[in-house]
Amino acid sequence: MSHVGNSRWTALGVLSATGLMTVLDGSIVTVAMPVIQEDLGFSPAGLSWIINAYLIPFGGLLLLAGRLGDLIGRRTMFLAGNAIFTAASLLAGAATGPGLLIAARFLQGVGSALASAVVLGILVTLFTDPGERGKAIAIFSFTGAAGASIGQVLGGVLTDALSWPWIFFINVPIGVVTVGLALRALPADRGLGLAAGADVAGAVLVTTGLMLGIYTVVKVEEYGWLAAHTLGLGAVSLALLAGFVVRQATAKAPLMPLRILRSRNVAGANLAQMLALSGMFAFQVLVALYMQRVLGYGALDTGLAMLPAAVGIGSISLFVSARLNARFGARAVLLAGLVLLVAAMLVLTRVTVDAGYVTHLLPPMLLISGGGLVLPALATLAMSGARESDAGLASGLFNTTQQVGMAIGVALLSTMAASRTGELLATGAGQAAALTGGYRLAFTISAGLLLAAFAVALLVMRRPTPATADRPAPEEAAAPVAS
Repeated sequence: MSHVGNSRWTALGVLSATGLMTVLDGSIVTVAMPVIQEDLGFSPAGLSWIINAYLIPFGGLLLLAGRLGDLIGRRTMFLAGNAIFTAASLLAGAATGPGLLIAARFLQGVGSALASAVVLGILVTLFTDPGERGKAIAIFSFTGAAGASIGQVLGGVLTDALSWPWIFFINVPIGVVTVGLALRALPADRGLGLAAGADVAGAVLVTTGLMLGIYTVVKVEEYGWLAAHTLGLGAVSLALLAGFVVRQATAKAPLMPLRILRSRNVAGANLAQMLALSGMFAFQVLVALYMQRVLGYGALDTGLAMLPAAVGIGSISLFVSARLNARFGARAVLLAGLVLLVAAMLVLTRVTVDAGYVTHLLPPMLLISGGGLVLPALATLAMSGARESDAGLASGLFNTTQQVGMAIGVALLSTMAASRTGELLATGAGQAAALTGGYRLAFTISAGLLLAAFAVALLVMRRPTPATADRPAPEEAAAPVAS
């Protein structure tokens, strides 16, 4: 795939708009959930499926969608995903009952998976120069960070000023414009053809295994980690994924050629991302809960309070990260960013029931800006060893570990926080003190996950030289991926 001139940057804008829409949709819903529950009659247990119905297909289909993008064309997959997501958003906004909304959210997850899985694959084939690629990844990462923060603020504004359906309707004009621009800006690619990797058995194993695994994780808060439901389904999920690995090692046309994991940087970046996102996503979710449930912040106030973190992440990813990656290498930048994130979580372990914003919350909001270094560096390293024919697969794998990491992090840290809160309530602690104790434990675990990501980056990844750090392996090379 090749494309020259300014149209490459137009294409980047299209890809970034999809990334923004996907992340925005994940965060905008959380603020409106109480209103949706009252309007549509969701039960307390059923309300969580507004998020879970989106998360399960999104995380489960990314790897399959990434490989299919390589086979039938990444542009085709991108367009199909955006069209499905846009139509599903219209359906979600028009929902009149829980069943229809959950079905629409499931379709949104499918569309997001199809489009998101190939975004990085398209990006790295458009921008082959290391310097330009670094800038492009930084811009793409910036839009993701912006979507995460704008979603919470925009969700409160739209819900209060208009009504909750508009949190879904807002996707429709964005989606229509994105599809229209993509038809003109994205270069056509024919793909390798289904015969090059149409591994149906592997697709069934990995998609079923991932969906079942994510379902098991998101239900942990309801059943507990040691419940028969969790252990049984978890074992089945692991067995399916193990079967997938065996299948990929023996199939003539595997869905995911295992050579892609022979690169220490690619494998390390995906593992580090899973650990880092497990900890980072907890910041967005648990800090918001702490501010609302302990400090009494409203939904809009919470979104505004978290803006410094989003502005910091976005500004660093957009204006700083590419230059640092080019000068010092993505691995060094990743390590520096993880240090800042660990420091942010350690500060949060000291929050109190009457914490002041400037003294207790603003410092970690600023330190979390290290995410602006971490996210672009991880994307650069994860795509660094992928040949052009495997770019969609590498992109899908990267997005899969991202979603799995987020799901595991929320389930783990929410469960641990709730368990600690229950223990403190049993000893006679007040509600606010018990909740604070639970959140402090969660932030401590989050710091541990980020330290583990730091260890992976330090011990597993290699130190590429700045001049060659981001150079893609030539497509015609017959040797396994290595970096």
